[in-house]
Amino acid sequence: MADLHPALNGPYMAVRSLFFAIWNKTVRADDGKRAIRDSLGGLLHQRPVEQFASTVAQPYADLGSRAGSDTSQRDDLIFITARFRSGSTLLWNLFRRIPGCVSYYEPLNERKWFNPATRGDHIDNTHREVDVYWREYEGLEHLNDVWDDSWPEHSLYLPADAWQPNLKRYIELLCEHAAGRPVLQFNRVDLRVPWLRANFPNAKLIHLYRHPRDQWMSVLSRKDAFPPSGQMKDFWAADKFYTRPWAEDLKFQFPFLDERLVEHPYELHYYLWKLSYLYGKEYSHCSIRFEDLSLQPERTLFEMFEVCGIDAGQIEPLLSVIQPPPFGKWKDYADDAWFKRYESRCEDTLAAFFETQPTVTVATPKPSLPVQVHV
Repeated sequence: MADLHPALNGPYMAVRSLFFAIWNKTVRADDGKRAIRDSLGGLLHQRPVEQFASTVAQPYADLGSRAGSDTSQRDDLIFITARFRSGSTLLWNLFRRIPGCVSYYEPLNERKWFNPATRGDHIDNTHREVDVYWREYEGLEHLNDVWDDSWPEHSLYLPADAWQPNLKRYIELLCEHAAGRPVLQFNRVDLRVPWLRANFPNAKLIHLYRHPRDQWMSVLSRKDAFPPSGQMKDFWAADKFYTRPWAEDLKFQFPFLDERLVEHPYELHYYLWKLSYLYGKEYSHCSIRFEDLSLQPERTLFEMFEVCGIDAGQIEPLLSVIQPPPFGKWKDYADDAWFKRYESRCEDTLAAFFETQPTVTVATPKPSLPVQVHV
C-alpha cells in the first residue's frame, strides 16, 4: 500500500474488497471446500513425522522445561461414545448413580452445560428419571476459555494425529474437576475416536449402539414426521438430530454422504449409523447393544463393569432405572423390504469405499481401518 500512487489507493481497495468478498463466499461453498481439500491433500490434519525424545535435557540450565498435564495419561477415565437416540442418556444416568463416579452429560453439546447463559432449562421428556443435565458442570464457567463453537458440528472426523490442543485441554479440565472417577458420555465423538484413543491412551472407551431402524424412528419422534416416500430436499423440518449437518461436514472424508447421491434421508442416517458402529467397534474396549442393556441388563452391566474395573455389587441398585422401550416400531413406518433396499445400497457403497482405501498405520493401541463392513 505504501508504494502505491495515492490516486490508485481507491481502486486498489475496491478491487481488494471485491476479491475477498468473492473469496469468502467461494470457500464456504462445496466447490470451494472441495478445491481446498484437493489442493492441500489432507495436510491440515498432519503433523511432522519426526519423533524427538521428550527426555532430552535442555542445553542451557536456565531455560524452562515442560510443565504439561499428566491427566491424559490417567487410567481411571471412562469415555462413552454413541449415536443420538441410542440409549446413551440411560447409560450416562446409570454411571451417575454409581458411588465414586462423576458422570458428565454430552460434553460437546452446543448448549454448553458449564454456561448458565446458554444451557437453558429444557429436559427431554423421553429421558426418564433425569432432573437436570448440568449438575456436574457447576463451577466450570472457565471452560469457556478453551471452548470452540465449531466442535458440535465441524471436524467430526479426527484422525489420530489431528492437532486439537484445545479439545484435549477441555476434556482434561473436566476430568481434573471431577471429585471421583470421571465418566464422559459423548454423542459427538463417533468418528473422533481414533484421536481420542491416541490422546487418552489409558482411558476405557465404551461403545453403545442401537438397531438403526428403531433409532431412525426415535430420530423422527413420530412416524408421520417424515414419510417413506419423502424426498431429501424436504427433510430439514424433520431433522431434529443433525443428520444433514453431520453429512455436510463429513462428506469431504466420506463422499457418499453427499445428499445429492441419496434417494431418502434414511440412507444418510444408515451411513452415519454404520460409520459410527465401525469406528466404535474398532476403537472401543467394550461394545454393547442397547437392546442387550435393556433386556439383559445384569449380564450386560457385568461385562461392562468388568472392563472398567467397577465392583459388580453396584449393579443391583441400577436395575430399577432401566425401562425397556418398545422395540420394532419401524414396522409401522415401512416394511422390511423398504428398509433392506436402502441398507443394501449403503452396504455396497461402504464395501467399495473401504476396500479401496490404503491401509494407514495410526498411533493407537488398535489397528486402523479398513475393517469388515458387513455385520
